[in-house]
Amino acid sequence: AGAIATWAAIRDGDRVAALRGSHAEAPVAPAGGTRGALHVLDALVRWYARPPSDDAGLAVALDHARRLLRPGSRLLVLADAGSLAAVPASRWPALSMHAEVIVLLIDDPLERDPPRAWLPFASGAQRVELDLASGQQRRRWQHAFPDAARDAVAMLRARGIRAEVLSTDAPSQSWLPLFGNTGAA
Repeated sequence: AGAIATWAAIRDGDRVAALRGSHAEAPVAPAGGTRGALHVLDALVRWYARPPSDDAGLAVALDHARRLLRPGSRLLVLADAGSLAAVPASRWPALSMHAEVIVLLIDDPLERDPPRAWLPFASGAQRVELDLASGQQRRRWQHAFPDAARDAVAMLRARGIRAEVLSTDAPSQSWLPLFGNTGAA
């Protein structure tokens, strides 16, 4: 989704930038054309391949965005629903008064509908097994994942933010109608 957004923005004549919640690493400065797109894509690949150890979260990234964006800019936030909990709900309307804000909440089909079975996970060096056939454990799972995403979209929309859940198994461009005038087919 990040690569699609980058190229769509470049095609629309926009400058692109990339930022994350870091106090140590500066954002990728806004730039246009192929060179700007490649700088953004390089940052996204680096951050995805090896999550930065100094990540301070979405709230810090939004602080960077507020300072970096010009009035009327377009801001695309790619996040998981859980990361929104650290952002005060009052921050979203203030951000949307300054920029066009679109939030894509990345959703994994396994999180949305896990198998009804014992499911092993690695947590650091420890192995954890969840009995997702159990009604109680399954309800806790639903609350932590699909319900959280649905609630986050509702909260964002109530504050004037365009938001959508993007499944990792959906076509990457499926959300482009939210992006505005992109000429997408």
